[in-house]
Amino acid sequence: MVLQPFEDFSDVEDLAAGLADNDPAVRRVAVMELADTAAPEAIEYIGSALRDESAEVRLQAAIALGEFDGPEAAAALGLGLQDGDQRVAQAAADSLAELKDPQAATQILPLTRHDSAFVRAGALRGLKELRSPNALTCGLKALGDPEPGVRVQAIGVVGYLKPDEALPALIGCCRDISAEVRRTAVGALAFSASPHVADALVGALRDEDWAVRETAAEVLGRSGFRKAADPLMALLDDSYWQVRLKAVRSLGQLKAVKAVHVIAAALDHQIGNLRKEAAAALGEIADSAALVYLEKLVDDPDPEVRKNVRWALSRIAG
Repeated sequence: MVLQPFEDFSDVEDLAAGLADNDPAVRRVAVMELADTAAPEAIEYIGSALRDESAEVRLQAAIALGEFDGPEAAAALGLGLQDGDQRVAQAAADSLAELKDPQAATQILPLTRHDSAFVRAGALRGLKELRSPNALTCGLKALGDPEPGVRVQAIGVVGYLKPDEALPALIGCCRDISAEVRRTAVGALAFSASPHVADALVGALRDEDWAVRETAAEVLGRSGFRKAADPLMALLDDSYWQVRLKAVRSLGQLKAVKAVHVIAAALDHQIGNLRKEAAAALGEIADSAALVYLEKLVDDPDPEVRKNVRWALSRIAG
């Protein structure tokens, strides 16, 4: 039997000829083959496919460009982001978010002023991972965008850069009319040890939206703000068990001895995940007052709870 040689993908120009074929299926395959070369010179040809009359070809081009990086790929994806077919535009937004080269920011920044909120949000999402200092100004400005989805992405840009001068603006977003914006802002404040941030996070524990309260409880555990123990303890009566779970976990991370008895109350909850977190938190705190509560759960029906109980007991035993 004669073995056929592997197909050679090195000749980009030959592969690009398929983009002129009358059959859109052939053009789509040409886009995929060009992407397989991983050759920088293929970007121009794949980018040209974003002007194809077939939405399927444009969609493949938007996906394929996610395998590349740099300003040229960013410029092409900026075109895809404005496509009339939502599938193509979303694929371009997803690929744009994969870029890592900071130089790509120069091609993306102008799109943050586009008339379309989708394009503005997609551009800001693409800027986030680039961590370009040039993105800070447009990110801060976009915090005041009329569209909540744009403000959410703007928080991502500003939060990734972590500039101290942006803290007042991020704290202000914790009072945004949109719950999703508030939740995102609370999460973005995790990088700061400022006492002003601590006040904002504690205030977010009283937010009307449970997801905001949940995020605030989680961030406070990572922040090390020990003064947050009392408001976190108050959260153990929250109507949402997900919020109580994060409060319990954070109290453990803060090693809040004063919280042992209120955390122990969660050991009786019907939801296994909450019992498991309560046992883990008591193990983190490692106070002997928790022994009487933990010993009652050594035969818990949930194996994950039993595992954490054993670990917590060993921690307390030293």
